[in-house]
Formats: sequence, C-alpha cells, structure tokens
Amino acid sequence: MTKIKWLFISSIIVLLLAMPLLAACPAEETTTPATTAPPPKTTAPPPVQKTLSIGGCFALTGAYAEDMAAVLAGFEDYAAYVNETHKLAPWRTETFPEDITVEVLWRDDELNVEKVLSIYEELKDKGLLVERTSGSPQALALMNLLDEDRIGATSSAVGPYLLSPPKTIFIQYPVYTDATAAIADWFLDNWEETRAPRVAYLTADNAMGKSVVIPEMDTYLESIGFEVVGTQYVPLVPTSPPTTQLLWLKENKVDLALGVMINPGAQPTVKEMVRLDMGPNLGYKITFGTASPGHLWILAKAMGELGNGYVCAGSYNPPEDLTVPGVKFCSDLQDSYRSDRVTHIMYQHGVVEAMIQVEALRLAMLKVPIDELAPVDVLEYGFYMIKNLETGGITSTPLSFGPGDVIGMDEVLVQQVQGGEAVALGTWPLHNIYKQE
Repeated sequence: MTKIKWLFISSIIVLLLAMPLLAACPAEETTTPATTAPPPKTTAPPPVQKTLSIGGCFALTGAYAEDMAAVLAGFEDYAAYVNETHKLAPWRTETFPEDITVEVLWRDDELNVEKVLSIYEELKDKGLLVERTSGSPQALALMNLLDEDRIGATSSAVGPYLLSPPKTIFIQYPVYTDATAAIADWFLDNWEETRAPRVAYLTADNAMGKSVVIPEMDTYLESIGFEVVGTQYVPLVPTSPPTTQLLWLKENKVDLALGVMINPGAQPTVKEMVRLDMGPNLGYKITFGTASPGHLWILAKAMGELGNGYVCAGSYNPPEDLTVPGVKFCSDLQDSYRSDRVTHIMYQHGVVEAMIQVEALRLAMLKVPIDELAPVDVLEYGFYMIKNLETGGITSTPLSFGPGDVIGMDEVLVQQVQGGEAVALGTWPLHNIYKQE
C-alpha cells in the first residue's frame, strides 16, 4: 500500500471516530436575550399631615358680638383658603407647607376678664402658639401674661396702653390716639377761620374711650393749634340719647368732638346731634369724629344721609369696592367658603389678623421644625420678622413689626359720610402721640 493511500484511509478513520463527539456538541445558537421587565412603579406615601392652630379669644357675647363674629368668620375663611391652595394671598408668591393644616382654635370670652384668663390657660395647654384679644379690658388683663409667656398676639382692641411699654400684642390698625389725631389733622387742613378751633372729647365711658383722654393727646392738639375744652362721656351702648353731653358741647362752643365709640354708641349720638341741629352742615356747626371701631361704612349703611358729616379714622374700605385687591380677596373668600355672607366691615379685619398669625407661623418654621416650635420661636422668628406684609390695601399701608415695634402701619385712612355713602378723605401719617417706651 502506498504511503498516499495510507494517509487517506487514516484521515477517514479519524473523521469517523470524531463524529459522535461532534454530534454531542450542539451548534452555537444566536438568541435574543429576554427583555427584563421594569420594576413596578411605587407611589411615595403622602406626607404625614400636621396641624397648627391660629385664633384665640373672640367676644361673641356682649357689645362686640357682631364685630367679633365677623372677625371669626374672616379667620375661618382665610384658614380654609390656605389649606386648599397653600397660598397666602393672590398677590403673594410665598406658599404655606402642604403637609400642614391650619385650624382655628377659639373660645367666646364674653367680654369677661375672669373668663378670658381661664380661656387663655386652656388654649395655651391645647398648644395654641399665638393669641388674640377682643376688647380693651381683656387686652389689659392679658398683655402682661402674654409678655411673660413670650406669646405673640393680634388684637381688635388697640388702645395706647399697648405701648406702655410695647409688649407682645401687635397692632394692625392705628391706636385710638393716632386715629383721632388724624381726624384733627384733616379738620385743621380744612379750617378757614382765623381763630383757634375748639376741640373736646366725646367718647365712650370705658377703657377704650378713655384711652384718648390723656395729656399726650392734649399736648398734640394744642401744638397744632387747637384749644382743648374738656371731656364728655357717653355709655358704650347708650340706653337714652346723650342729650346732656351734646348740649355741653354746644354751650362750650366746640368745633370738633373726638372720641372712640362702637357703632351702637356712635349711631344714637349722631341721631341726637341731628335732632339738636348740630353738625357740619346744620345750624350749629360741629364735626364729630371717632377712631375705629366706630366703623364709618356700617354707620352710613344704617343711617344713610342722616349720618352725613360723621368722620371715622382707621377703619376699612367699603366691602363693595372690589377695585381694592384685598377687598376683592375677602369677597372671593366668602364666595368660596361661606353660604351666608358676612356684611360686617370687621370681616376684613379678621382676614388680616389671620394673615398675620399665619405669616408668623410660616416664618418661624423657616428657623425651627414644626415639632420643636414653641411660642417664643413664633414671637422672635415670626412676628418680629414680619416686614412689609402686603394686605392688598385692606390696611392703609403694608405691615411691619419688630422687637418693641408693635404698630404695623405708617398712615391712617380718614373717611366721612357724604350723601349717605362712605367717602375716603385720604390718609394722614401716624404721629405716635403715645410714645412707645
């Protein structure tokens, strides 16, 4: 056998022997790897909802009942707005945390000093980090306690006693002395006689009314050219017309009567003045003006042209004046959250008080976590840090506060009833008649 044949036969034999091995090895397959399914989407759990309270004492019983019911409604509707939208006002860009619910915590103090003290302790124990007061006796009873406990508060009572010295009650409309001084400024700007005008106090016979009858007020009035004649007091809610007091003004040839009254006092006083032929456009020329809360719009609505000539300083714009952004906001709040519309002017006041309290809480939470928040934090990192808080024109100027600076505004709105309507006469600067100590 030749060598070549041998090699050929050997190759065939090797190939035959290898075939079982090749059959045992599967051919390499080209496969598409299986697609891995994405993990199921998980929704983050909603944040744990926390609650902060605003509010305090509201005198829903007594002489201020109508006013305070409107203030409380303003609180409730503003809280509802913040909870729904997490906004602070239509004109503001800052927001309120979505995981915090604002609730209104309140009690009726019934204008009772002893009751207001017990309510204060109750609400403090319930975790209320802010407070509010309704009347002057209640503010006087609470102001030292609030200061000792380092709790910031708002108020619808704004007597100059809050400045002696300023403590922790913050003022969103002018104290009564500054409001009546603004009326005096307006009156003097329009005085045409050569003699000095004669001024007297015609004011409510309570702590609120008496707060303007102070030497500092006399000094200011005399410094701008008035002759101060004396004082007459009218019950907070007269049970009979103040005829004697008005005749005293006439006998003493008074040109301007200044005071502080609520509407249940101002309205019968104005009616009796008209009956006695006393008024800026009547037989005996005299002008009667009060600080808020003798709200001019309310008197104009109730009395019409019978109230012509009455002047009020420090109150709010007519609720129907929707050209004022803050007034429109108040109207929209009621459209959204209230079935029975509140027509009292103090609804605007309540909305602003609620704004201040919520803003104090918001600012404080920028420094201190909510779980660690204490009243002193809300005071020092909240109320004291409020600068140029825009109220949409509800207040005469934006509001700013600070340590020892509890008066929020710089100017006073003065209004007069003309043709049965509330007419704005302009704003006059605060003079800080009662100096902050």
